[in-house]
Amino acid sequence: MLALKVWWKVRNVYKALTYRYSRNAKGLFMVTIRLFGMTKSLAGNQESLSLALNNGKQVKDLVGLLDAGYPAIGELIHKKNVLVSVNQEIAHEETEIRDGDEIALLPPFAGGTPVDHAGEDAQFVRVQREDFSVDAEINRVRGRSKRIGGIATFLGIARDRSKGRDVDSITFEHYEGMAQKKLREIRERALKDFDIIEVAILHRYGEIGIGENIVLIVVGAEHRAEAFRACKWAIDELKQITPIWKLEHTPEGEVWVEEHP
Repeated sequence: MLALKVWWKVRNVYKALTYRYSRNAKGLFMVTIRLFGMTKSLAGNQESLSLALNNGKQVKDLVGLLDAGYPAIGELIHKKNVLVSVNQEIAHEETEIRDGDEIALLPPFAGGTPVDHAGEDAQFVRVQREDFSVDAEINRVRGRSKRIGGIATFLGIARDRSKGRDVDSITFEHYEGMAQKKLREIRERALKDFDIIEVAILHRYGEIGIGENIVLIVVGAEHRAEAFRACKWAIDELKQITPIWKLEHTPEGEVWVEEHP
């Protein structure tokens, strides 16, 4: 009996090694594609897809496989309505995909966990589920310098109407890690490109009730003109480049919001 158990174990190890060698010899590897927003619905409400690729394949080859298995998703990629990211960076058709890369499909952005990032900017850039205090965030920016003579804010809140339909509540989904990274980039660019002293950027995720806070931008500067300019730029840029998606819950059903007014 012992000899039989040993033989069976050796046989299983041999099969695993043989499979791994055969797989590597053919240059095949599996990639997992993370799905967000409408792409989950188009894939049958799956959170991710797994596809086999050969070494040396590029994003355009991956899109070809999606065309065959999920034509609706492939069509959106060709129309540039859905972007492909590799390792949390927007990829081009010629971007090579390697074993272990993090792949995601990103629908148009609508815009979790505090920012997992060392340094003082973790106080000023946050993506979180819980609500925030507008007064506390204004005071946080105000306390950065006594040279601050003006503070401009933008506060986004959940409304009960959208495109002529009633909205009961909103759920925000975000790409963990990449969303925080993009918000940090916005803060850094605002501090560099505008004559301001500090800026705080917060965005909530999860289900949010009507009338609740969603997003907050707070800009402190010596003069109001630059504070206003930087605040407007920051919220516009957030909605363009940050992987956050909005799902509206209506009496008629759920609707993914694609554009960002």
